Amino acid sequence: MLYYLFEYLNQLDFPGAGVFQYITFRTAASVIVSLLISMVFGKRIINYLHAKQVGETVRDLGLDGQKEKQGTPTMGGLVILASILIPTLLFAKLDNIYIILMLISTVMLGTIGFIDDYIKVFKKNKEGLAGKFKIIGQVIVGLFVASILYFHEDVYVAQEVQVETVQETGVRTIEWEATKSMKTTIPFVKDNEFDYGSLIDWCCDNAMDWAWLIFIPVVIVIVTAVSNGANMTDGLDGLATGTSAIIGITLAVFAYVSGNVIFSDYLNIMYIPNSGELVIFIGAFVGACIGFLWYNSYPAQVFMGDTGSLALGGIIAVFALAIRKELLIPVFCGVFLVENLSVMIQVAYFKYTKKKFGEGRRVFLMAPLHHHYQKKGLHESKIVSRFWIVGIMLAILSIVTLKLR
Repeated sequence: MLYYLFEYLNQLDFPGAGVFQYITFRTAASVIVSLLISMVFGKRIINYLHAKQVGETVRDLGLDGQKEKQGTPTMGGLVILASILIPTLLFAKLDNIYIILMLISTVMLGTIGFIDDYIKVFKKNKEGLAGKFKIIGQVIVGLFVASILYFHEDVYVAQEVQVETVQETGVRTIEWEATKSMKTTIPFVKDNEFDYGSLIDWCCDNAMDWAWLIFIPVVIVIVTAVSNGANMTDGLDGLATGTSAIIGITLAVFAYVSGNVIFSDYLNIMYIPNSGELVIFIGAFVGACIGFLWYNSYPAQVFMGDTGSLALGGIIAVFALAIRKELLIPVFCGVFLVENLSVMIQVAYFKYTKKKFGEGRRVFLMAPLHHHYQKKGLHESKIVSRFWIVGIMLAILSIVTLKLR
């Protein structure tokens, strides 16, 4: 909203109004406002949740320090959502299709998590929203995201970008042609673009018209997997919040270079027109995570609940899809992936051994993986710190893929 106000003021030659034309300035403002909302108003919301007795009901899993968490306010994800949405509405171009996509997806995912938390807290049902309904909600989000990215006329990539600089004047001339494409980026390879349509071009004359048969299921799987991965990671104070902030910074780098024709040409990566505006959204995302971490770090004064965790994971998935970096998700979301896999391996092995030997056996002391290390005697804060370090290493590796191929 403020963008349009300052754009109008800039047309009137109002001093300093032109600074709002710069994505970097608006991103910085978005981060600061997000931090202020989550830190300043976060405490008030925590006190309100305390007064309403919106506390966490902790199941006895035999873990150290577990009983101390009983009654800690939950549904703090509302703080995260507000800290993301408000700065984005203030500083981003609201007619940008990518911003519209992220705003609607955030609200939809946050609503799914809120319903789950509401049932747990106010209906006193520890199971929360039934798993099948949660999956249905995520599938609906995936269908929405896939439909926008595939069918919307404003979603396209640039083909044959040419940037030339006139030596005498230093003026750059940029030429590129917009094309509707379902290309994505493959990490670690030289010719790093892959078209979903190529998977079915053997059976169809015009593969682009039928690429949605591949693309839509892929989007649904990614949105569901990453949002559930973040949800499973949210088991220790500050773990999901800190990890999400690290991933958010990584995505901010990708969005900035992908949405900037100069940098994308220099790095020889796919140029995605209008996607640079996403940096403002992800700036608010990072600010919200760091601000919430102020109260969520050990010992946590508030938990985000599914309201926050499902939204955080879903936002990361949708954002990666928008900037065509979904095939890099297993790298920069490596922590989420391992947490997800640990649960899948544990359940599968338990069922297999129970069927074969009549008694279920376990690979890990407890799943998800962070609980395995708790059972081994590591302190909660040490586990979180080490997972953060792994997340930072994976983030650096992901950024390096811009040139390492």
